[in-house]
Amino acid sequence: MQVKWNSKYLVTTLVAVVIVLYAVSIWWSVEPDVLTPKTMNTADGKPLTGYATTTAMIDSMETLLDKPGGWLANDVMPPSVLMDNMPSFEYGALEQIRDMALVMRKEFSRSQSQSTADKDLLDAHSKFNIDHTSWLVPSAESQYRDAIKLLKLYRARMADPNNKDAQFYARADNLNEWLKEVQKRLGSLSQRLSASVGQERLNTDLVGDSANRQSTPSESSKQIKTSWWQIDNVFYEARGSTWALLNFMKAVEIDFADVLQKKNAEVSLRQIIRELEGTQQTVWSPMILNGSGFGLMANHSLVMANYISRANAAVIDLTNLLSQG
Repeated sequence: MQVKWNSKYLVTTLVAVVIVLYAVSIWWSVEPDVLTPKTMNTADGKPLTGYATTTAMIDSMETLLDKPGGWLANDVMPPSVLMDNMPSFEYGALEQIRDMALVMRKEFSRSQSQSTADKDLLDAHSKFNIDHTSWLVPSAESQYRDAIKLLKLYRARMADPNNKDAQFYARADNLNEWLKEVQKRLGSLSQRLSASVGQERLNTDLVGDSANRQSTPSESSKQIKTSWWQIDNVFYEARGSTWALLNFMKAVEIDFADVLQKKNAEVSLRQIIRELEGTQQTVWSPMILNGSGFGLMANHSLVMANYISRANAAVIDLTNLLSQG
């Protein structure tokens, strides 16, 4: 009887632990809300140029680190080690933060190609590039928090009217450089999401000029299909990427208001924001479905790809507007 009782007690305990871990994983999988842009007014009452964008980077990274469960991508203990949706969301958002950190270092903080990069932004960009799954010394969280501190130092120097070293240049050409990075990121996500059902793609690598060459020959067409095990990962990576991008677009709308007004491009940016807001709608299904074509089952990846493709088309339109004299 004692052995039977112990067995029942053990089974009951294991079931209780599994239920608790499952409940915790659901709580930790709740996605953060879209952030509201923050501004700081100068002595003349106008928003400080660059404050909203820099703060959007800081707040986006802090939100990922301080949300329920913290940074999950590098956890090695249950339940987070068994979770993949939120770590994929984190990685997608991190990629956008890395892109913005790169452009901040190379473009927004420099007046021309011959000017030197801001040291705080240079170090912050380097720390953002640590492997997001690193959990030993240094851990990903520690490096990202160090990067946040550096961004705050840059923001403080930028806001100091007596400090002329830290600057944020809101120009059309600078904004275009970031939008080009956005185009590449959105285009890649759209293609990966569309591959959820599988498709044969023609090789268009060398189109446009008969003199184009590549190092090794490639097939004229190939079958592209996302693994069934990776479909939800790609979907949530796209959710995280568009979440961070939406935060940045709202901040850019403030910092580049004069540039957008001069180019009559405010509506174009608002259209991008509207499409990105569509990507953050609530997912009511308990799992990411992968229906095909016009069948009975929904395909969440194709719906996401549709929003991202339309946002990317709007980004291309905005880039063209900013390029015009």
